[in-house]
Amino acid sequence: MVANKSVLLMPGDGIGPEVMAQAKRVLGWLQESKRASFAITEELVGGASIDAHGVPLTDAALAAAKGVDAVLFGSVGGPKWDKVPFDIRPEAGLLKLRAELQVFANLRPAKVFDALVEASSLKPDLVRGLDIMIVREATGGVYFGEPRGIETLPDGTQRGINTEVYTTGEIQRVGRVAFELARKRQNRVCSVEKANVMESGLLWRQVMTKLQQDEFPDVALSHMYADNCAMQLAKNPKQFDVIVTGNLFGDLLSDLAAMLTGSLGLLPSATLGAKDATGRLPGFYEPIHGSAPDIAGQAKANPLAQVLSLAMMLRYSFDMDEDAAAIEAAVERVLAKAGRTPDIAAPGRAVLSTTEMGDALLAELQAI
Repeated sequence: MVANKSVLLMPGDGIGPEVMAQAKRVLGWLQESKRASFAITEELVGGASIDAHGVPLTDAALAAAKGVDAVLFGSVGGPKWDKVPFDIRPEAGLLKLRAELQVFANLRPAKVFDALVEASSLKPDLVRGLDIMIVREATGGVYFGEPRGIETLPDGTQRGINTEVYTTGEIQRVGRVAFELARKRQNRVCSVEKANVMESGLLWRQVMTKLQQDEFPDVALSHMYADNCAMQLAKNPKQFDVIVTGNLFGDLLSDLAAMLTGSLGLLPSATLGAKDATGRLPGFYEPIHGSAPDIAGQAKANPLAQVLSLAMMLRYSFDMDEDAAAIEAAVERVLAKAGRTPDIAAPGRAVLSTTEMGDALLAELQAI
């Protein structure tokens, strides 16, 4: 049995608690089958925390996140909290967590399962076998840059300000993550920015070029403007292996890539920091879908992205590659054999509830 590891669950809002419940069942199965032992705690975040405590992230919840080996996160937000002050909106809790945990490299895989080739919005021959890893810088760029805010001008009109800022060090550290991942894949990195119109993009291109020359000469590096990358993802997505980019472009491009796979409900993510002196790697894991308040409480949510985020947690935070692979294999078998949740339902196949999808997944895990 793998030594006891501490995990904080933060289900959040909307469908977050529903899909997290299925991930908890997988954690339970790992413990019951004596494959691992976890110390599991749970905290409120986002709108749920606003309702209970008046803030999207309490000091106690932040301390709990800092004190564990990994955080498994659900989703936050919804129209219920649209009118709360901007600085205490549900998403502010998520951004604070990423910044305080110093997790800077967001890994977003976009993989097309064979059983879901027809569910993609693109033609089957364009997406069959697709396997892209997008590495998004997560604690810098326009989401965190200063100055920012809304100011009133002398004529009474207002101006909104956000600043795109990157330093050499911030670009280097996320670039190293991308190059190291590429070495375990097809050995190709495409660095994406807007060096033609943005000075921050020009610096990004210069730093990535030097980093590849100095430390990763064995990895092929190409550069692409963000708008062209969006077009190429829709035109010929299999040309990419690892894409590395800043916070804003990574947010947009990863959602675009997600729809190539057929559903946002299938895609996980891992946000990693730098190893500390003890070798501990801070890890924050979440599905890339939102809180989907329109289907919350209806048992329609697809839990597979949350479960696959758990698999990424096992792989990156706990070095449990075999167990992560087993979960991923179980997901693929479920998609090929069982019914599906409404987002990926197919003619002639049963439509499963969130819990029924969890049942099918656990049955495949047991068989594996």
